[in-house]
Amino acid sequence: MRIQAFVTSARLNLATMETVILHSCCAPCSAAVLEWMLAHDIRPVVFYFNPNIFPQAEYEKRKNELTAHCQKLGVEVVDGDWDHNVWLDAVKGLENEPERGRRCTVCFSVRLRAAAKLAHDRGITRFTTTLASSRWKNLDQVNAAGREAAAQYDNVQYWDKNWRKDGLQDRRNALLKFYGFYNQTWCGCEFSYRDAQKRAAEIASRISAQSNKTSI
Repeated sequence: MRIQAFVTSARLNLATMETVILHSCCAPCSAAVLEWMLAHDIRPVVFYFNPNIFPQAEYEKRKNELTAHCQKLGVEVVDGDWDHNVWLDAVKGLENEPERGRRCTVCFSVRLRAAAKLAHDRGITRFTTTLASSRWKNLDQVNAAGREAAAQYDNVQYWDKNWRKDGLQDRRNALLKFYGFYNQTWCGCEFSYRDAQKRAAEIASRISAQSNKTSI
């Protein structure tokens, strides 16, 4: 796929654009969404609020890459700060839940409630999230958390656009390769990392067992 230059906010008439809060988890999940928004007269304010990510070095790595990319586009980034202990308190008792289980529901709620509050505080009508762009996430689960968060305020709406459709999944993959983004293999929390490592070990074990059978 041929990659064209991004449309940047400096080349657009910001006064005529709708401003939308975009809760963002990382650069790989955000790049195609940002491109689409700018091309459709939407001015994103990127909100990096992901207290689930652990350790802090991982959090900073993802934040810094996303921030650098947004700076090139002239897009504002709001850093929600990192308070992992608050997030751990929220998911206490759910540490052994599977991916897409109850822990993820609580995690999405924590993050999207913060996004809804930012929209409310800034007088911005709509917010959305790049969590809806990941094929590893349950879209219904993400959207339910978004609607629940928006319901806390009379002047805020959750935009439940499916950021995987309209060629955006393919575009995401193309931009990931083009920009050489750091592509993590787990959502961010230590429990997801634990499960990802377990799956990798199981796959390696199966491959090893199959290889041994073949060599006999």
